[in-house]
Amino acid sequence: MTPVGRLIMVRSFDKRRLVNAMALVTIPALIGPICGPPLGGLITTYASWHWIFLINVPIGILGIAMASRFIANARVERHEPFDFVGFLLSGCAIAGLAFGLSAMGLEFLPPSAVALLLCGGAIAAAGYLVHAKRSPSPILDLALFRLPTFRASIFGGFLFRLGVGALPFLLPLLLQVGFHLTPLQSGLITFTAALGAMFMKAVVTKVLHRFGYRNVLLYNALISSAFLACCATFIQGMPFAAMVAILLSGGFFRSLQFTSINTIAYAEIDPAKISQATTMVAVAQQLALSTGVAVGALIVEITLRLRHTTTMGINDFPPAFLIVGLLSASAAFIFKRLPPDAGAELAGRQDEVAESKPAIAAVPHQPRKPFAKR
Repeated sequence: MTPVGRLIMVRSFDKRRLVNAMALVTIPALIGPICGPPLGGLITTYASWHWIFLINVPIGILGIAMASRFIANARVERHEPFDFVGFLLSGCAIAGLAFGLSAMGLEFLPPSAVALLLCGGAIAAAGYLVHAKRSPSPILDLALFRLPTFRASIFGGFLFRLGVGALPFLLPLLLQVGFHLTPLQSGLITFTAALGAMFMKAVVTKVLHRFGYRNVLLYNALISSAFLACCATFIQGMPFAAMVAILLSGGFFRSLQFTSINTIAYAEIDPAKISQATTMVAVAQQLALSTGVAVGALIVEITLRLRHTTTMGINDFPPAFLIVGLLSASAAFIFKRLPPDAGAELAGRQDEVAESKPAIAAVPHQPRKPFAKR
């Protein structure tokens, strides 16, 4: 559903209005991350955890009704044959890798099953790479990686989400296992990250216009990762106000990074390739988040083994936050390679970029003068 919804939005707005549109659309979507942790904690603490899943049924029915009422049944102008082989190979690859990485380190599947999932996913991915080179219309168009902005969005976004994806897994564990808080108390702390993200959406367009995509992606990756690593300072007796301040600020800057990563992917995309680009962005995003959970769980597991214990405590989480923070910060190396005028049309900086390039005046030819003798 994510790529379809994003595709509708991308096709509805031109590039000059895309950033503002994506920011506005994301604000209602943040109601879920804001209300979810407190509501989930309330349900888990005072009712049955089964209601966390059952509550999605009426929400899903409402979504179907609203989509039927307000979204036009748009179709592409030119129909290409559906890539069934690519669909099967890519589906198996994504399912095997995403589920295998999510299960790795969580110990609810035997290691042999996790290895089978990862190996099967990797084999299917390799098979798709071979198939995509031969297919005239592959379901995932790898030729899009030739575009610098799209390439930076996918690979840089993967590294950044790799660390950030571990946060929703590590933070509730730290608060409930390490601090012995109830799910409701934990949810009342963790939802502040989404609250910070909502504040950023109101100014993201102005920030990108003022500083440009390259500077925002480069330096904000470091700032966001620093706040992520700051979660390693959460210790027993730390005031909750300090935790909330770190999470609120971190959510603020992560939201700016997410919007920038999601929109820069379309800076050089031809309108005919928007559908393939949207699918690729969604696939990379889900793989990164799944991998982030696996990395966070694996680091905690290694820490436990180094301490020769099987019981998690508050001291087992700081290494995980520091390492995932470094992983997110490593995305800056990819964003640094973007040209200074990357995403200029999206950020509304076309005139500024043109003015920043000095004009080269023609210099008339002059005969060379002999060297003067000293």
